[in-house]
Amino acid sequence: MTVAAVITLPRLVSIDAFRAVIMILMIFVNDLWTLIDIPKWLDHVSADADGMGLADIVFPAFLFIVGLSVPYAIQNRRKKGDTTSKIFFHILSRSVALLVMGLFLVNAENYAESAILPKGIWTILLIGAFFLIWMAYKNPESQMVKLLKIIGILLLVILAMLYKTNRGSGLAAMGIHWWGILGLIGWAYLIASCVYLFSGGKPIIQVAAFLFFMLFSCGYFLGWLAPIEKIKDYVWIVGDGAMPALSMAGIIASITYKKLTSANKKFWLIMVLFAVGLMVFGLVTRPIWGISKIKATPSWTAICSGISVIGFLMFVYITDLKKMVTWYKYIKPAGTSTLTCYLLPYIHYALIGLLGLAQLPEIMRTGVPGLFKSLIYALIIVSITGLLEKRNIRLKI
Repeated sequence: MTVAAVITLPRLVSIDAFRAVIMILMIFVNDLWTLIDIPKWLDHVSADADGMGLADIVFPAFLFIVGLSVPYAIQNRRKKGDTTSKIFFHILSRSVALLVMGLFLVNAENYAESAILPKGIWTILLIGAFFLIWMAYKNPESQMVKLLKIIGILLLVILAMLYKTNRGSGLAAMGIHWWGILGLIGWAYLIASCVYLFSGGKPIIQVAAFLFFMLFSCGYFLGWLAPIEKIKDYVWIVGDGAMPALSMAGIIASITYKKLTSANKKFWLIMVLFAVGLMVFGLVTRPIWGISKIKATPSWTAICSGISVIGFLMFVYITDLKKMVTWYKYIKPAGTSTLTCYLLPYIHYALIGLLGLAQLPEIMRTGVPGLFKSLIYALIIVSITGLLEKRNIRLKI
């Protein structure tokens, strides 16, 4: 093993392991709707509540991890000889892919039962189209692969034409109600990556960008942006600044890690102070706008960023300093084929609806047994993702 491999491997494992655990938690909390009588602190809080549950922390943690990965991803492309413009178009293509997937999945929520295709079939075909277009093909330049991608695009167009809601049908009925999880990730990734790319990764600019997005979020909730809110329907920062702020926090943690390494006590001091400062800001300003994921308040953004920093430090300590990585191999597909892992439950839920399968007995969906059921379900999804990965069936954007 080369010296470079020794230096790089722990860093990548710490981020991938963090991503894998968060993805498992995402599948877990997304399955909580099937359960009965579970602790309220596990679920999302309502839109008008001041607070957050475990489910309200998972998505922002993923946005934070998106930021963690950006410096390494751009560095790898630089090593391959990619120019700034080529890297930008790569970032743009990945963002567009996430936005397209997010748009279709969000509109699937309003799919009418009276449509030509049953919702389950429409959803399964949709996920199939995603795979045809964005699968990690071994020979991406081959004619067969190009044909499969064209088929996938045509399938998306056909599904858009067959789409129907109670308000209308066809492509015109597919509105942007919100961008969905994947769409929000796409926007946050695009903004944060461009900041890092075009600033040359200069730390001071990353910090300035993070503060700008936080200030933008604060300004929105304080009414400072009211004079320009007329343009919100056309041009705006996603999440009123909250989403890119979370990813920028990840970039700050990542570049600090790259520069100082986990062996440097200064790294730990800076990161702990960063996390504490974020959480103190969130708690101190809580009376102004409350803590709310649905509203994406500054307090929610800051507290979740702080929690994510602590989470990252925990995985750095486990995988980097203590070299405990054996456990990670069991959940590795959730960290390396994350998008595939995220989409598989859509197929499962669609099949349940199509086949009219009954829910598990109530005793297995209630309380602690129910929680174990959802956790096992998440791990099964990861295992299936691993089996698909071994057969080179995975999404790559």
